[in-house]
Amino acid sequence: MTRAAILHGAGYTGRELIKLLLGHPRVELAAVTSRTFARQPLWDVHSAMRGTASLSFSAPDEFSSNEVDAVFIAAEHGQGAVAAKTLIDGGYRGHIIDLSADFRLPEKADYEQRYERTHPAPELAGTFTYGMADLRAPYPEGTTRIANPGCFATGLALSLTPFARAEGQVRAAVTALTGASGSGAGAKSTTHFPDRQGNVRAYKVFSHQHEAELTQLLGSDSRVDFVPVSGPWTRGIWGTAQILGGRNDPREVFEEAYAGRPLVRLWPDQLPELRWSVGTPFCDIGWVRRGEATVVGFGLDNLLKGAASQAVHNLNLIAGWPETLGLLPEANPVTA
Repeated sequence: MTRAAILHGAGYTGRELIKLLLGHPRVELAAVTSRTFARQPLWDVHSAMRGTASLSFSAPDEFSSNEVDAVFIAAEHGQGAVAAKTLIDGGYRGHIIDLSADFRLPEKADYEQRYERTHPAPELAGTFTYGMADLRAPYPEGTTRIANPGCFATGLALSLTPFARAEGQVRAAVTALTGASGSGAGAKSTTHFPDRQGNVRAYKVFSHQHEAELTQLLGSDSRVDFVPVSGPWTRGIWGTAQILGGRNDPREVFEEAYAGRPLVRLWPDQLPELRWSVGTPFCDIGWVRRGEATVVGFGLDNLLKGAASQAVHNLNLIAGWPETLGLLPEANPVTA
């Protein structure tokens, strides 16, 4: 068994990681840290775990990386790099999967321009592999550090990268809606129920930070005009991308790109509904084509495919296990 820890596990993503790792046939969840809830049972924060998880949160300064083989960092942006640096400076050499944005861009200057903050660990920039698993696996042998992608970036990249590869570039206009859980567990005016219920609100138009992740996958010749929208639900991302001037048949493009990729589901000649994606580790991709015009629709659970289940997918890949181990029932035989 691989012993794993989750650092900063009191948030929504931490909750999903705990659930997945408790059910993973090759992982023993050894520790979950939280400054605020140290020494309290996990179910004090994640109430659905009452009666199913006996662990308590550990204080970060009580956690010893010598006791684990894999660490998931579920810290907020800016703190993921601090946690990673502490681990590495302390001699830890096991697997690290960072779910913050801190190592998604390999260049320190790009990070500081996009996130408008000084990089907390610039000497580690570029030492993490960008973990868009369905597009970049298998990873180079010996990969131990993964920067887990952003949730919007996952949906956009899986929808657009196959076209960029087939045609050398892609030009697209994207509108995508996300639920309130994408803003984290802390109370904010943008997640206040009376303001969000029954309402949609665009934000960061043409300037969302996840666009930088797209550029490194699509190439600088591609252009994506992205409008992110706050939707009146809790979890899930649903969006459409209008491909401008695409020459290739989308069925051929997607079937070639995702042949053998078990966690991308294709919906030919229709746009997928969000409800079928929520609660699953899949990204659903569908399309409608008329003449030379193509609309691609995508749906995913921002807390799973956009965060926790993709992180477990990445652990499976770098550990040499079946890709869907712990994510799909048929991948969980005792002898796997």
